[in-house]
Amino acid sequence: MSFELLKKLCSTPAVPGREDVFRNVVIDELKDHCDEMYTDAIGNCFFRKKGKGSNPRKIMIAAHMDEIAFIVRYINKDGFVYFQPLGGFDPRVLIAQRVKVYGKQTLDGIIGIKPTHFTTPEERNKVTPLEDLFIDLGLPAAEVKALVQIGDCITMERELIRMGNFYTGKTLDDRVGMYVMIEAFKAMKQSDDDIYAVATVQEEVGVRGAKAASFGLAPDIGIALDITIAADIPDVKEHNWCVVMGDGVGIKIMDSYSISHFGLVQHLRTLAEKHSVQYQMEVLPKGGTDAGGMQLSRGGIPVATLSIPCRYTHTVAESVHKDDVTACIELTRLFMENSADFVV
Repeated sequence: MSFELLKKLCSTPAVPGREDVFRNVVIDELKDHCDEMYTDAIGNCFFRKKGKGSNPRKIMIAAHMDEIAFIVRYINKDGFVYFQPLGGFDPRVLIAQRVKVYGKQTLDGIIGIKPTHFTTPEERNKVTPLEDLFIDLGLPAAEVKALVQIGDCITMERELIRMGNFYTGKTLDDRVGMYVMIEAFKAMKQSDDDIYAVATVQEEVGVRGAKAASFGLAPDIGIALDITIAADIPDVKEHNWCVVMGDGVGIKIMDSYSISHFGLVQHLRTLAEKHSVQYQMEVLPKGGTDAGGMQLSRGGIPVATLSIPCRYTHTVAESVHKDDVTACIELTRLFMENSADFVV
């Protein structure tokens, strides 16, 4: 594994609808490993490896570029910035976190809160609503208003680190899925089918990129690469854990966006067992992936998701196990090379 590449992916900003800087990083990684590359009107980027078969199908492997983030919605008279979320941040984890504001220049900021010395017991026991949170840029109001305008992008600030057997930091949703796609696409030898690695946009605000990408491409089969919720922590009952850290790649059966094609799930299980790839079966009660966007495209296509278990999702301390990442790369590669063995 290349920790430096994963770290670079996690540190490059990609606010929903503004994924261009991150897309250039992906292009640099894959442009020399594909037979064709193009970008559609919404910003999805496609990398094609031509199949060797006489009648190749289109196989779409999707990972999303965007991260949950914010845009500036208001600047008050004192220069404090209020923001609109793009995706599902939990306000409980935002207080006193560092951010980057991408105005006329990139500015460091912090999400502020009233000092505890000036709060009532009732206020201290209440979660501050997102719409009441603000960003302090440490600058006079006139300077803030000269550098920042409504609609400017904001991302969280936290470096990816190694922690025991984990990688932990921000935006592993879905930079680790993007990393898996890049590494598997580079490593695959050949397939009878045309393999399209697709870096999608705007997943965090309703799988919009995947819907557009799959409508335009009209793939025969779709695989999404994304994290899933690992709830194997204290105070969560074991039957609600969904997946376990370190137990391998998750083969998704269902989530709230899609039900995976039964035959495709069985094919992935067979591949994993044949090649001794550690895996676990996943049922996720809430949340979804690009598979949900692909599944309903045109007349519908068979889809599944390969998942990397992740603790503390949608925080700046998202954590994945290195062995699960390796297993997901290997199973993705195997599927790419053996896609022709699966017949709908």
